[in-house]
Amino acid sequence: MFFPVAGIEVHPLVPPLVAFVISLLTSMGGVSGAFLLLPFQVSVLGFTSPSVSSTNQLFNIVAIPSGVYRYIREGRMVWPLTWIVIIGTLPGVLIGAIVRVLYLPDPKNFKLFVGLVLLYIGGRLLKDLVSQGQKSRTSSTDQRVQPQQKPPQTAHTPSAAGKQLTRVVVTQWTPGRIVYEFCGETISVNAWGVMALSLIVGMIGGVYGIGGGSIIAPFFVSFFGMPIYTVAGAALMGTFITSVAGVIFYQLLASWVPGVAIAPDWLLGCLFGIGGIAGMYCGARLQKHVPATLIKSILAACMLFMAASYILPLLG
Repeated sequence: MFFPVAGIEVHPLVPPLVAFVISLLTSMGGVSGAFLLLPFQVSVLGFTSPSVSSTNQLFNIVAIPSGVYRYIREGRMVWPLTWIVIIGTLPGVLIGAIVRVLYLPDPKNFKLFVGLVLLYIGGRLLKDLVSQGQKSRTSSTDQRVQPQQKPPQTAHTPSAAGKQLTRVVVTQWTPGRIVYEFCGETISVNAWGVMALSLIVGMIGGVYGIGGGSIIAPFFVSFFGMPIYTVAGAALMGTFITSVAGVIFYQLLASWVPGVAIAPDWLLGCLFGIGGIAGMYCGARLQKHVPATLIKSILAACMLFMAASYILPLLG
């Protein structure tokens, strides 16, 4: 099947199948999977024009709602964190879209940018994993979360009690701080720090074409020490909102910069999104049964592998 906007030919079943596998793994860490779909489109499918960034964001729009629905249903959405992520990343995504079109249209420069972003984030996660302090926090959270998923069914222990322990309860939300409880642990977050980080990540995400919220989950875990179980929903929701804005902005830019493929390939993006719908729902459903260390290991391995595949050929 030929996709004229992307200028590529691929079997129509390939995009949804690839998106399903990627989204299943990454959505457990609050990442839509767009950060891996973009390298797949660039390196495997040969889709290298600026349009690939907007197509990637279109995938987010189609795929993310299923995962967000599951996190909301299970009570693991930290809504104050979600709104701060949206407010911070939204302007950054728009700035990043302009940078992508005007300064990084060359595939070689874009690949270098993507490789460096993935290398930094993957390195942060890897450092987190080998840190003894992080291991202690992770195992502590795992011990609180994992046993609650299948509480003993006795006359004195109703199943609803176990489910209630794994729901997020916001206890404080001020302009400067967010405090919430999860599995008996109190998490306090600097709201202004989250806002500043969201703006920077939004700019990176706008250039990359992944919305911005996609790459903020690893930062929340690494910099702010938040449990991965509580940031995934907020990161995905932030990605969804900023991706909507990104697609609209790229579509408008297309009329201002003639001769350059900027607008998304709607058919290809929707095919990826169909696979992502199923993958994200399943990933969100499975997340609470998977140790946080394993989730972060998967994300770190994927990021470092893709970073190496981009940077090493350029060095040679």
